[in-house]
Amino acid sequence: MQLLVLVLNQVDKLDELLKAFVNEGITGATIINSTGMIKELAGHMEYQPIFGSHWFNIDHDRKESKTLFMALSEEQVKKARQIICQVVGDLSEPNTGVLFTLPIISSEGIEK
Repeated sequence: MQLLVLVLNQVDKLDELLKAFVNEGITGATIINSTGMIKELAGHMEYQPIFGSHWFNIDHDRKESKTLFMALSEEQVKKARQIICQVVGDLSEPNTGVLFTLPIISSEGIEK
């Protein structure tokens, strides 16, 4: 099993993404509100010399992101990644999201 973590910057796509997951039998996500470090720092500083060119890639109107945590089988991870790409688009583009997985060494209370 793996822990799939998706930081979704396009929060308007959350419902569509969750429906697509359910349609493919992928359930059990935990979703929390989150804010990135640069976005948080930017709200407290008038002058941002440390940000450089990254400052221009920030969606200044977005208040927060949604972070999804999902414990998935290897096969579900592949399907989830496909769904995320279909709904959200290319994650290498600015202001889309960040996706990574981590191995789950042990677990309790997770349906396998």
